[in-house]
Amino acid sequence: DTVVVFDRIREYMNIFKTKPFEEVVNLSINTTLSRTIITSGTTLLVVVILFIFGGEVLRGFSFALIVGIVIGTYSSIFVASPVVIELRARASARRLATAR
Repeated sequence: DTVVVFDRIREYMNIFKTKPFEEVVNLSINTTLSRTIITSGTTLLVVVILFIFGGEVLRGFSFALIVGIVIGTYSSIFVASPVVIELRARASARRLATAR
């Protein structure tokens, strides 16, 4: 999901050249949010069913997948894009400092 969001950011940067980067990131997240939730939700549903009915052998593996899906979805939506915004701001500030 993170790759899809970053690809949408790259795509929208070429389309919306006059908008600030933060708005482009926000628009990109908003357009991919329903896809991310549907994909993660359906995958989570299957893994929860596997956790409940899969037996003792699959319970640990299913739990690890559940944790991974939840953390991965959270990271795709709330962590990855703000990190990109911050890194871009720091790179811009560094370029301004070296230009002086």
